[in-house]
Amino acid sequence: MKIAFLGTGRMGTELARHLLKNHELTVWNRTAERAQPLVKSGATLADSPTAAVEGAEVIITSLFGPDDIREQIIETNLIPDGVTWIDTTTVSPDAAREFAAAVDSYVHAPVVGSLGPAREGKLGVYVGTPDDDRRELAMTIAESWADENKLIGVESAATAAIGKLLANLALAVTAEGVLEALHLGESEGLDSEVVLEMLDITGLAFMKNMKGPFITGERNTTPGDFTVDALCKDAKLMEMTANKPLPAVAAAIERFEEQQAMGHGDQDFSSIFVFRNKG
Repeated sequence: MKIAFLGTGRMGTELARHLLKNHELTVWNRTAERAQPLVKSGATLADSPTAAVEGAEVIITSLFGPDDIREQIIETNLIPDGVTWIDTTTVSPDAAREFAAAVDSYVHAPVVGSLGPAREGKLGVYVGTPDDDRRELAMTIAESWADENKLIGVESAATAAIGKLLANLALAVTAEGVLEALHLGESEGLDSEVVLEMLDITGLAFMKNMKGPFITGERNTTPGDFTVDALCKDAKLMEMTANKPLPAVAAAIERFEEQQAMGHGDQDFSSIFVFRNKG
């Protein structure tokens, strides 16, 4: 199948890499240099989104946020009639409804997980559209990077969007929980390693296991798996979507904004732990 893939950032590159074996892949990225690893592996580099989608049977987007979708896709009427558009970008439910109304072939298919699971083909994926045939096609393509037990078809783009926000809400507030656990334990003179060990039998174990290597210095926050900027952006989408206050999300946003002010926005969001006593 001839596939156009727009947006080869950290996650986009990992998703697109899975398509190289069985598909004819054309890629585009605003910064062309970031597409070079895929080009070296066999993809064709297009010099514009318009050139990328020419003749494509499926178009996949992995952009930073809804404004990028509007600029590159909606305002330019980029999607040819009848061509399935699979969008993995994290957007709000309202934005997903907007895009579905603008392009009737729109399928929202956000991914759940970081770069490690992406490389291994073990991501969670919500695939949302009322069109059964397009949903089936999108799920077949998403099998390339999804864990078969975490590939979920839903009947609207907006439902897929809220699923992704729920998943990232869990990340944001659990990160805040681990940070506060470190503060609590350290206030009683415990080393961070001791606090982390104690978290093994708690509900915070998932976050501790995922980000513990950053806290102990085994991994560096640059490059990371999921940046402060990206998770902060998603957390703000949660606040915009909810019709009630989300105080735990608000606390997490405050932590992320502290890291952004210190120049850590492009680093892994575990920087909230690593630089917790600085600034």
